Amino acid sequence: MIDPADLPALHASHGGIWLRDSGRTQGLAKGRAIARAAETPVLLLNAPLTGQRLGYPELNGLDLLELWAFLHPARFLVPTPKGLAAALNLAVPASEGDIPGLLQQAAQVMLDRLGSTDWTEREGGWTAAQSLHRLRWTWAPLVAPRIAKPKEAERWLFSKLPEWEEAQPRPAPRTIALDEGQVLARLDALTGAGAEPRPGQRAYAAAASAAFLPRRHRDQPNMLLAEAGTGIGKTLGYLAPASLWAGQAQGTVWVSTYTKALQRQLDRESLRLFPDPAIAAKRVVVRKGRENYLCLLNLEDALQGGFTGRAAILAQLVARWAAFSKDGDMVGGDLPGWLPTLFRRNGSTALTDRRGECIYAGCPHYRKCFIERSSRASADADIVIANHALVMINAARGRETGQRPQRIIFDEGHHLFDAADSTFSVALSGQEAIELRRWIMGPEGGSRGRRRGLAARLSDLASYDEEGGQAIRAAIDAAQALPADEWLKRVVAGEPFGGLEALLTAVRATVYARAADTGEADAGYGMETELAEPDGALVEAAQEAALALDALIKPLVRLGRRLEAVIEDAPDWLDSAARARIEGAVASLGWRRDLIAAWLALLTRIGGPADPDYVDWLAVDRIEGREFDIGIHRHWLDPSRPLAEAVLKPAQGVIVTSATLKGGGEWSNAEGRSGAVHLPHGAERFEAASPFDYPGRAEVLIVTDIKRGDIAGLSGAYGRLIEAASGGTLGLFTAIRRLRGVHARIADRLARAGLPLYAQHVDPIDTGTLVDIFRDDPRASLLGTDALRDGVDVPGHSLRLVVMEGVPWSKPTVLHAARRLAGGGNAYDDRLIRARLAQAFGRLIRRAEDRGSFVILSAAMPSRLLSAFPPGTPIRRLTLDEAILAVNASARAQTLGEAAALGHQGAESGMPPQETE
Repeated sequence: MIDPADLPALHASHGGIWLRDSGRTQGLAKGRAIARAAETPVLLLNAPLTGQRLGYPELNGLDLLELWAFLHPARFLVPTPKGLAAALNLAVPASEGDIPGLLQQAAQVMLDRLGSTDWTEREGGWTAAQSLHRLRWTWAPLVAPRIAKPKEAERWLFSKLPEWEEAQPRPAPRTIALDEGQVLARLDALTGAGAEPRPGQRAYAAAASAAFLPRRHRDQPNMLLAEAGTGIGKTLGYLAPASLWAGQAQGTVWVSTYTKALQRQLDRESLRLFPDPAIAAKRVVVRKGRENYLCLLNLEDALQGGFTGRAAILAQLVARWAAFSKDGDMVGGDLPGWLPTLFRRNGSTALTDRRGECIYAGCPHYRKCFIERSSRASADADIVIANHALVMINAARGRETGQRPQRIIFDEGHHLFDAADSTFSVALSGQEAIELRRWIMGPEGGSRGRRRGLAARLSDLASYDEEGGQAIRAAIDAAQALPADEWLKRVVAGEPFGGLEALLTAVRATVYARAADTGEADAGYGMETELAEPDGALVEAAQEAALALDALIKPLVRLGRRLEAVIEDAPDWLDSAARARIEGAVASLGWRRDLIAAWLALLTRIGGPADPDYVDWLAVDRIEGREFDIGIHRHWLDPSRPLAEAVLKPAQGVIVTSATLKGGGEWSNAEGRSGAVHLPHGAERFEAASPFDYPGRAEVLIVTDIKRGDIAGLSGAYGRLIEAASGGTLGLFTAIRRLRGVHARIADRLARAGLPLYAQHVDPIDTGTLVDIFRDDPRASLLGTDALRDGVDVPGHSLRLVVMEGVPWSKPTVLHAARRLAGGGNAYDDRLIRARLAQAFGRLIRRAEDRGSFVILSAAMPSRLLSAFPPGTPIRRLTLDEAILAVNASARAQTLGEAAALGHQGAESGMPPQETE
């Protein structure tokens, strides 16, 4: 067998390139390193990232992350040399020159585990190794000989996955009233004996318990708006009454988040409720949209030849993971976030149900489906951890009627308005329309895949019910008017086919004509224009498109009626599986009918009077000058109205909570953006300030001598500030172009100082993994955009400086302009900006012992916005040199305080410390 010590190992960073071969490590130039990697496979850690550092994106080799994914499919690993060393109990390299040696040691340890009797993920390993050998996986010659052939044939993945079972519907929850003393006793049990007293948390739990009282008025839930500052401990504050009510009333509480990071945190906190993981898995269920879960039918197609090359290797590694996964969640679950990125464009999206193509009970793996299992598990759970969009969709139009959320806690409630804005909007675009065509017609021409159209999905109905068969055929005929493959090329060339493509052509022409006056056409980014005063060509195209959609919706309505009739008067062939499939088709048809009806309403507005409840606009979506979609968009001017009607009014109790719920403004802002203002009796309020010593442990520094638009000056400021803080910096940008420009100028310089720099939209790593890397290395820094401004919980030893490139002004879109006009002009803008500043500042102090600086690189920061920061926080306007001295002093104080903080944590009781949010 090949000895890993004989394999060359390569490491490349912004600080240099090192190769270890024949027992000797040496530095190399890029050209020599590329040539060496091309002539023989070398050991690497994260080939895409290494290739990017070398300027050779197609670099391949023996990637240790792929070996880890085979060896421990569902185990967490920070994909850095330090993370790898920690996971394998190896010494952390003292310098980057020692990393190639670590890679050789790590390869030896992992390969040795393959032959160990205590390898816990052995099942299926031999079979997977044989399949990967046939696919020419680079690790196969080293892996396959080390795995002993099992005495009996290993079961295939699809035969060993457990089946879910149907259960009778859960009875309605009992009507009870919680006793405050019991709630506080439950809170004490969750926090643990010896935990520091938190009066704010106890008051919060008592206030939250009122949301679980019996409802007193129709169309009026018991609703609480609760702003609890960072450090109050609101997670356990609401879980105490929620879990108590769920146990006593035998009902389900939905806890909804906006970010996947908080979902993961809540899942961890569930072990406080149920310390036995087996019980916790039944009583607490994480729910996400269908597009997050592995589709077993897609995976089977991929394993049986649907994928080729590197994508086929990914499918095999995902199959290994599926056998050990907790719930099949591929996005934010226990699938390593870095795994799909190792395969570049051969990603994992084709393994999930992203196109609404599920055939439900018609699928041979229906009884083992991760999505269906999660759905059924949530029916009997005490706590369902979901996201805002799923809760809204499930409440508004979910097919799980009996599971519509009745007791809801919206954590990260400051995002509720944005989530409702997205959920209740509509877009008639080329991408949306072609997906509808594919759902109706299935594969066309020589296209491959397992997608099935209406005719294939409902073939038994067509043969049994003549009218239903006619409706299917009529729908297929009408769908010919929808955009087909290569629609964008035809639209750009001005040669549309069908009424919908003609409409998109007219939309594009209008956008480009109006964008010419603003300069947007040359900027390379998306363009949009208000849907006002349309010309004759656009009005005529809209009328023709409306006729085509009307011809499509009619047979779909008839088909839905026939399906309902078949269910009501069931024929002999309608067994439980067929019934489930037809019920799924009824629900899917309902969604598509609603979508087409919304499109028709949108088209009838063109050339007619505007609807004051909506904002409509035309858009051409582009990335760096390349068009990828064209369409017409409609959003509610106030999306909290449909939120109140569809979600809040039918509910029994609702809590909307956040550390920044008021967004740095008044309660009226929280009431307006949460939908409470549209309820007959409004909502109760609760407020608790953060217990942290912001005046003593944080400061806001406004740098006044950075010239606007000076990318060199901006880069220099970022570089010097990161050096002053010795890393531990989160840099926030409002434009990807400036982020990339700053990163390109300072990454090498910082790396030479031993300060790694990572960046969204630059490094080929998913955002969740970037945050994991940042959290794990106190000397690392991370640059990012809006996604990192909220929902990122990094302890003080890894995050001691937040730098914003400037004031986070709102992008001047058509939608923003309309809401600004309706919301009070400058006052509306100020509320949004204060909220963004408060959210960004909230990343800085997450624990009582944290200390740090918040820097804004803009002299244009208006004083009226400074109320976004906690009262008493020192705020200074100063030069960059003065800011660097202040940051350096704060970082030194944080370093000196870390040892004391660690000693304090070690002295606490056996319960882990509470999360802050």
